[in-house]
Amino acid sequence: MSSKYEPQKIELEIQKLWSDSKVFERASSDKTKKSFYCLEMFPYPSGKLHMGHVRNYTIGDAVARFQRMHGRHVIYPMGFDSFGLPAENAAIQGKAHPKKWTFARIDEMIFQMKRMGFSYDWNRNLATCTPEYYRWNQWFFLKFMEQGLAYRKGAPVNWCPKCNTVLANEQVHDGRCWRHEDTPVEQKTLEQWFLKTTAYAERLIKNLDKLEGWPENVKEMQRHWIGRSQGSILRFPVENNSTVIETFTTRPDTVYGITYLVLAPEHPLVDKLVDEERKNGLEEFRREVYSRTSEERTDESRPKNGYALGRNFINPFTGKTHPIYVADYVLMDYGTGAVMAVPAHDQRDFEFARRHGLPIKPVIHPRDLILSVDTMTTAYVEDGIMRDSGRFDNLPNRDSSENDAWHGIVQLAKENGWGDFHIQYRLRDWLISRQRYWGTPIPVVYCDSCGIVPAKELPVILPDDVRFDVGGNPLASSEKFVNTLCPSCGKPAKRETDTMDTFVDSSWYFMRYCDNKNSNAPFDPEKVRSSMPVDQYIGGVEHACMHLIYARFFTMVLHDMGLIECEEPFTNLLTQGMVCLETYRCPKDDWILPSECSDGKCVKCGSKVTIGAIEKMSKSKKNTVDPGEIINKYGADTARTFILFASPPEKELLWSDQAVEGSYRFLRRVHDLVEEKISSRVEPPNSLDKDLLRKTHETILKVTKDISEKFQFNTAIAALMELLNSIQEHGKNTAVSIEAVEMLLRCLAPIAPHLAEHAWKRLGKNGLLAEAAWPEYDAKALIVDTVEIPVQINGKLRGTISVSPSASEAEVLSAAAKAVKQDISKPKKVIYKQGKILNLVV
Repeated sequence: MSSKYEPQKIELEIQKLWSDSKVFERASSDKTKKSFYCLEMFPYPSGKLHMGHVRNYTIGDAVARFQRMHGRHVIYPMGFDSFGLPAENAAIQGKAHPKKWTFARIDEMIFQMKRMGFSYDWNRNLATCTPEYYRWNQWFFLKFMEQGLAYRKGAPVNWCPKCNTVLANEQVHDGRCWRHEDTPVEQKTLEQWFLKTTAYAERLIKNLDKLEGWPENVKEMQRHWIGRSQGSILRFPVENNSTVIETFTTRPDTVYGITYLVLAPEHPLVDKLVDEERKNGLEEFRREVYSRTSEERTDESRPKNGYALGRNFINPFTGKTHPIYVADYVLMDYGTGAVMAVPAHDQRDFEFARRHGLPIKPVIHPRDLILSVDTMTTAYVEDGIMRDSGRFDNLPNRDSSENDAWHGIVQLAKENGWGDFHIQYRLRDWLISRQRYWGTPIPVVYCDSCGIVPAKELPVILPDDVRFDVGGNPLASSEKFVNTLCPSCGKPAKRETDTMDTFVDSSWYFMRYCDNKNSNAPFDPEKVRSSMPVDQYIGGVEHACMHLIYARFFTMVLHDMGLIECEEPFTNLLTQGMVCLETYRCPKDDWILPSECSDGKCVKCGSKVTIGAIEKMSKSKKNTVDPGEIINKYGADTARTFILFASPPEKELLWSDQAVEGSYRFLRRVHDLVEEKISSRVEPPNSLDKDLLRKTHETILKVTKDISEKFQFNTAIAALMELLNSIQEHGKNTAVSIEAVEMLLRCLAPIAPHLAEHAWKRLGKNGLLAEAAWPEYDAKALIVDTVEIPVQINGKLRGTISVSPSASEAEVLSAAAKAVKQDISKPKKVIYKQGKILNLVV
């Protein structure tokens, strides 16, 4: 054997070969072929790839390479979602300016990505923190303003005291900041900028039915998040007052059972309606409510707290008056911020009424039972028959027709001006204001004479003369930035110091990749038209209700502006599973790395280690594996092969050192086989060739199908392992055997590209394997001349025979008579399944 398998040496040589030849840049710009746009969700440049990154990008790279070999013009870019808090926090800690810190991390990650052999077209690279990129965020923002889709208003917001910024509802998890899981989120009211996502709620939910290439669970998550509810707006006048309170309800059929009305503490009518003597108590109640997050306030397990305003309203359906409360469980950002309370038929209202001694009035009863308030322990939320509901008595409250009480009550409200039918969405407008420095400046100024004025000169560039040690928004510390002249009247004015949510950056980056060097526009519409939508998008399911909704919203808006043709950004979506590993805990050193545990003991102190549950790899619990260590020990191809082989891409991947070793051994066997072929002379054909030829083309067919249909790389790799075994069992260096090795390398190229490319060269093949065509199977080679079928006599296996797949019963009986040591000349019964089995009763 002429050489041993040295993956690190091989991989560096092949990476240089690819780089020098610019093979992936060429493939990305060849417009003579049909395009295929493959994209992974781009990363925040933290400085170090983790195994979640590696899995995501390995899947994407294998898909991109597979499509190139199928003759597609593959667009496969990479960039960096490079605005964000970690860079600013590093500056606060005195480490470096965010810009310097960020670009140092980007350089580190590019080096690691290249070391993994990912076949990106680096000519398309972008970083969202550059003025060349974020000027177009600002341009889009001003376009949204022109369309009435960007606006400013005072609003209650989630405030993270550690981030010192506002969080979107989606960024609050269990009442805590999504970045700082130990930090409770507070409530504040601030003037904020919003994008009007609610204007697109109906399209966002309807278009989900068109996304046939998306996982159903992701579409269902978006349907739930957008939350389309069919109901009614009902209006209730305040007693002895001109004020009318609007409520939204999905249960107008319960309107006759209202016994009180609840406003959110933030509702603008609260201060107008509260009795003078109750103002101090109201403020105390509000302070207590505002100390809790939206999630805590709506937690169904918590007691429902409220405060009476000392006012009544009139139910126009009954003419009766009832009290008005503020309550912690009602939020301003859903519906109208006012709730008609029907404690007999809503569990939250029921608990509130019991807690505050309010009446409960059932108006919907089971068909065979009259409900008694005295015996009710929970609200009755099922359907039934109307009672104590005026003209609607004895009607079903809801049924499949429009003749039920539900529709009749809304129609009555409509006729009398008390309300109307209404569709409500859970989706809120997108709060994009962030009180941080390291983000896109919002391009408006505030002028005492002109009000809010759009900036005329873009980009509005982030200043460098900011202070990170003064608290609050560092951008406000730059007087040169803040103090400016009004673009409209020329008088002194102040710049907006909020920056945009970084999800704005990631809502259109896939379009910029198509034309990333354009300095006159965000992109050339023709270049986007010829490339978009993205054919295959790959990323984590955790982005279902933020990034993926925002990207869809942005794409729809740009479509409506006439800037692009597509209405949806991603045709197919793959959400890869998490990479998981057991946790290791030492009684003295707390969480330790897997490498710090040997034979069940901590290598630091010798204490017995508790091996915990299999969990997602995380820095906090130290159950991580450094990709760099795997590359240094086994090579990038081994890491890639293990990741693709260990689990289907959409499932969780359990890390296993033994399985990594197994992937390495497989690749070493491939390497050694190629070296054997090189050093051996070509032998004449032999009797085993036909079986190996058939196995080779069966493998091509299976691998092609597994990858192209469901990205089942795990079963594809298993098939390649079987082919490797068959080649070695064949044992001869015939032309068929050499062809089998070449087909093995072609099929292996998307998975372990360095080894495959190296072996291709060693075999003396012309050109780069990265540019070679994917092999096609030969249907004739799949034809089976003979099959082995079992012979059973009286239910027991007595032998096997080799016959033609189409052999007749007489031919099979003749062959069986020679093969078994038993007289079967006069069987009582013959059961023959052609090509499968012969069963005799004698």
